[in-house]
Amino acid sequence: MSKRIVIMVVTALLGAALLSLLGWASVRSGGVPGGFLTNNTLGEVSVRTEIAADFTVTTLNGDIFTLSELKGRVVMINFWASWCPPCRKEAPAFAQVYREYQGKPVEFFGVDIWDREEDAKDYVEQFEVPYPNALDGGGRIAIDYGVTGIPETYFIGADGNLKRKFVGPMNEERLRTVLNEMLSQ
Repeated sequence: MSKRIVIMVVTALLGAALLSLLGWASVRSGGVPGGFLTNNTLGEVSVRTEIAADFTVTTLNGDIFTLSELKGRVVMINFWASWCPPCRKEAPAFAQVYREYQGKPVEFFGVDIWDREEDAKDYVEQFEVPYPNALDGGGRIAIDYGVTGIPETYFIGADGNLKRKFVGPMNEERLRTVLNEMLSQ
């Protein structure tokens, strides 16, 4: 065999191996991308207690949202994306706990990053997310908060100071515990 034929055969075999690997990964993940930049396990990260970065954004419903207008309330900000498996896992918990805490001095806000607006709206509809959400298309809010992966959840005290940060998907129990602790302060 000539050297040229050997190179073509080896290249074809490597290409077939790569395609097989990609196919296997797609089947294994259910076709949902993930892993890179996603936080799969919950953990609390220490934060400096400082005034939370203010922002004004148009929500997916077309309303204007300004964080500083919520001073006097405990605020939960969740960074997510529609394609993120851990985000999809926690979405029902956030929706449920939000409904339970209506009428209390608590507000939830979702920030969709690294996503398309149509996918964000579909996600909010699919998981019946009742609280306001916005697309952070330019990534300004995520940068201001130091987001390194998703999901990440931040809690701001009634004084407007950033108090706590969690990486990974939150469940109802943990979310209730954190909110109750912050409401008692």
